[in-house]
Amino acid sequence: MIVTITGFPGSGKSTLGKGIAKALGLKHYSAGDFLREIAKEKGLGLMQIQHEMEKDRGIDDELDKRTEELGKKEDNFVIDGRMAWHFVPKSIKIFVKVDLEKAAEQVFRDSQQEKNERSEETGNTSIEKTAKNMKQRMEMNKERYRKLYGVNYLNEKNYDILVDTTNSGIEETKEKVLKEIERLAGK
Repeated sequence: MIVTITGFPGSGKSTLGKGIAKALGLKHYSAGDFLREIAKEKGLGLMQIQHEMEKDRGIDDELDKRTEELGKKEDNFVIDGRMAWHFVPKSIKIFVKVDLEKAAEQVFRDSQQEKNERSEETGNTSIEKTAKNMKQRMEMNKERYRKLYGVNYLNEKNYDILVDTTNSGIEETKEKVLKEIERLAGK
């Protein structure tokens, strides 16, 4: 079983992905982790690498290649990433929504903590700035993916399961998604 998870920044994609992977006994991967690794290798922050991606197709190609190869090599895993659904088409595709203002609060708090995956996001200097950065990233990604692949990753018709984490905790969301995965897998 392969599960791909896409959604808004700060929606809990990675946390949900890890929880689903653990519940199903599968490996978990994250395109966000792949991107953070590439950014770190290049000595850039997350917003800086986003701007670089506007100019350098090679960064997208590297992310896409990692995701696509994973889908060809392995049969049982969960991956969260904006384009995972596109590069691993034989998967159960999940889209996670959230109110962006609420998500910005959480992302800002996370970015202020040491040794957190978001602590590298140096542009998040306030909740307002974080919300602005998140909206900007979404629009940049939407336009870039439209140009590169001819798809809109925000189009909910691309997905098998839609979930909104705005007013629900991660455990509640995970249980809801697991039931839907079970239903789609025919178990």
